[in-house]
Amino acid sequence: MSEQRQPLRIGISCGDLNGVGIEVVLKCFEDPRMLAEATPMLYASAKVVSQYRKTLQLDDVQFNGIADARDAVARKLNVVGAWDEEVDIEPGKPSGQLASFAVKSLEAAVQDLASGKVDVLVTAPIDKNAMQQAGFAYPGHTEYLQHMAGGDGEVLMILVGEGLRVGCVTGHIPLKDVAAAITTDRIMAKARLLHQSLMRDFGVLQPRIAILGLNPHAGDGGALGNEDKERIAPAVRKLNEEGIAAMGPYPADGFFGNGSYTRFDGVLAMYHDQGLAPFKALSFGHGVNFTAGLPIVRTSPEHGTGLDIAGKGVADEGSFRAAVWLAADVRQNRERYKAIMANPLQPQKKEKERKEG
Repeated sequence: MSEQRQPLRIGISCGDLNGVGIEVVLKCFEDPRMLAEATPMLYASAKVVSQYRKTLQLDDVQFNGIADARDAVARKLNVVGAWDEEVDIEPGKPSGQLASFAVKSLEAAVQDLASGKVDVLVTAPIDKNAMQQAGFAYPGHTEYLQHMAGGDGEVLMILVGEGLRVGCVTGHIPLKDVAAAITTDRIMAKARLLHQSLMRDFGVLQPRIAILGLNPHAGDGGALGNEDKERIAPAVRKLNEEGIAAMGPYPADGFFGNGSYTRFDGVLAMYHDQGLAPFKALSFGHGVNFTAGLPIVRTSPEHGTGLDIAGKGVADEGSFRAAVWLAADVRQNRERYKAIMANPLQPQKKEKERKEG
């Protein structure tokens, strides 16, 4: 008899307490089917979760308050106490010093992830500015997790959804600084990371990657800027020499407008809005933010804190649900990839044994 597969232990940071984070978590796990193969652990406080459950009239959501993730109960939402202080939430208002509780939640979840108490991490949206004012020393989740993982390795934000996987060479930097940050070496580093992630995290054995141009019409032969022909095109050539199936640079407007993205396994944009604007137009509500290059699995819904709708009961949990399932899929894909790489000749050996009877 085969060993029964254990439910995936999902660590969840609560995000901004005045935003939609806890709401989408409650709505997600209101569906008992979400609890069949996953044991969710929300790092927050039972009192805050009870307040949201009452405010949103989500009486059918049953949760289990615990002090330690090791005490989690299957087929229930578990709330792991991340602080003891009394908290007065005000949904829809800027969090201010309440952001310190989002920091505590994230730190507790990451600590349990590092110690093996949870298998993957799903992060609810944060108010980055308020977090930094509360003493958080990083621009966002990605940089914090990169630091906790050692700080030296490259990481890549990949937006996933509706058949799209979009990464960006540059992230949260001002638009005026993008051109200077686009170098051949940086493009190649991010493309290698995207290529590796497509194989290890998404199970694509021979990925095809589209590289977008920086300038309108990909520079139009130099008439609209030289970065495309002097930095991006050489990166594409060198990537192909390494055996990575990269193509481009493509003008971003036509690439998404004519559906060219459907012919590729991954897309590498040059800057944040170039990649995320079309992605969200095509898949908003079901997209997921995944961080490639980390030794752990971390996903997040594509949306922000949603202060304009927080506490009104209208936040859509679709993106958060997709983040949970993607985290589970990536972890499973990594296990498969590890097994394949440990013994790449094993399938051929089994086929030979089969033929020999």
